[in-house]
Amino acid sequence: MTEPSVGEPSATQPSRRVVRLPGPIALRRTLRRTAILGFDPAQRAVDGEVHCAFRTEDGVARVRYAQRGEREVEVEAWGPGAARALEAAPAHLGADDAPETLVTDHPVVAPLAERYRGLRFGRTGRPMEHLVPVIIGQKVTGKGASRSFKELVFRYGEPVPGPGPKLWLMPAPERFRELAYYDFHPLGIERKRAQILLTVTRRAKRIERLAREGQEALERQLMALPGIGPWTTAHVSGAVFGDADAVPVGDYHLPNVVVHALTGRARGDDDEMLALLEPFRPHRGRVLLLLAMGGAPPPKFGPRSKVRDIRGS
Repeated sequence: MTEPSVGEPSATQPSRRVVRLPGPIALRRTLRRTAILGFDPAQRAVDGEVHCAFRTEDGVARVRYAQRGEREVEVEAWGPGAARALEAAPAHLGADDAPETLVTDHPVVAPLAERYRGLRFGRTGRPMEHLVPVIIGQKVTGKGASRSFKELVFRYGEPVPGPGPKLWLMPAPERFRELAYYDFHPLGIERKRAQILLTVTRRAKRIERLAREGQEALERQLMALPGIGPWTTAHVSGAVFGDADAVPVGDYHLPNVVVHALTGRARGDDDEMLALLEPFRPHRGRVLLLLAMGGAPPPKFGPRSKVRDIRGS
């Protein structure tokens, strides 16, 4: 799909701060960690800088992150949500994370922890921007989900003004409320996932309020919603709260990644994955990510699943 064109953004005077982290940060990897589908139109890396956009309680913010040292990041923000974006920048960059407390001599995990030194688990505090793409990714291939999310953003979302690369935000909850399930059909999203999207976006204010109350409150609410289970909840919670111990169960690929990397066997299940990750608690999610990024991939057997395209049916 061709990205829509937008007019030249108007530059305004940014607000600025420097965030000093308690340890090293790999800026791009840290911020890309929460891009669930591998495609995030609200984030671009350009010339070593990372540009992001997101909604805050005060409105949209456009943010530029530029690394200025092993532990320092300069942050500039534009728009009505600029002040809140600057306030949230340390958490977003993983200032509350403690990756150095993963101490292990495991022959597979230890080299990966050193190789990806500086990868921090930041917390966004913004559940809806993670919940929508994760729901789109339920029970379908990553390629198909990424395509559907891209088309959703460019059809119903909005471009973000300001200096830097073009950024797009996914539709606001208010925009979702104007849609019916059949509006998602041309995007390759069948009725079941469409109904889940409509359900959660109509409860957006409550979900966001519970996220401010804490991780347990949000997870309890998500698990009570139809069509939301442990897989979706773990993905969302890991991003919203920077939970380095969150492990999604029910994933088709992740058990194989963990079991193959740590035992050499080609296939595994959730129980085996959890047993192998248990010694790394409270870093199970961090180890899972390290293995997915740099571990030996499991062998592939048989033909790959085809991307289901319902748009013309």
